[in-house]
Amino acid sequence: MPESDPKPSVTQLLFEMQRGRTGAADELLSLVYQELRRIAGGYMRRERPNHTLQATALVHEVYMQLVDQTRVDWKNRAHFFGVAAQLMRRILVEHARAHNAQKRGGAVSKISLEEVVSHLPQKELTLVALDDALHELELLDARQSRIVELRFFGGLTTEETSEVMGISTATIEREWRSARAWLHSQLTNLRARQTISSS
Repeated sequence: MPESDPKPSVTQLLFEMQRGRTGAADELLSLVYQELRRIAGGYMRRERPNHTLQATALVHEVYMQLVDQTRVDWKNRAHFFGVAAQLMRRILVEHARAHNAQKRGGAVSKISLEEVVSHLPQKELTLVALDDALHELELLDARQSRIVELRFFGGLTTEETSEVMGISTATIEREWRSARAWLHSQLTNLRARQTISSS
């Protein structure tokens, strides 16, 4: 009796989806859902307890935007999750900005940046502040900004980040340390300015 065909890979399904095969997008979702859910869950654990955007909703929103990326020439699984990290960052920042705009004088949406910036005097900083700092870092060093995005917003490991970016794990680790040091300086200075202006 012949063996059944193995399940298609993420890369194969991405190619089939681009070619317009009916059902490829649904098959892809079933294959990547748990991984996207893990990434989203890891992020949401760092968020405030009463966050109105749940991990499941975040995954579905990210996925719907991913399969709508008709202009993306998908390379492989790593490329897919790299784009997912970008979309997750954009969705979360937009959500934080909208949430903050609705509040009047209350505490802003906060996020623990312990994994990104070590040894800060206070480890809770706004997601919007991180996004602004990453935009500044991108102007200085686009590669370091991308590494932070993949590691923090995408929840990717050093090895996965290396695969997405096509550079060695040693380079990823070195650039990650440098980016964290830069963010430490920027965000510490931001908090100091905020403290002075509110005193």
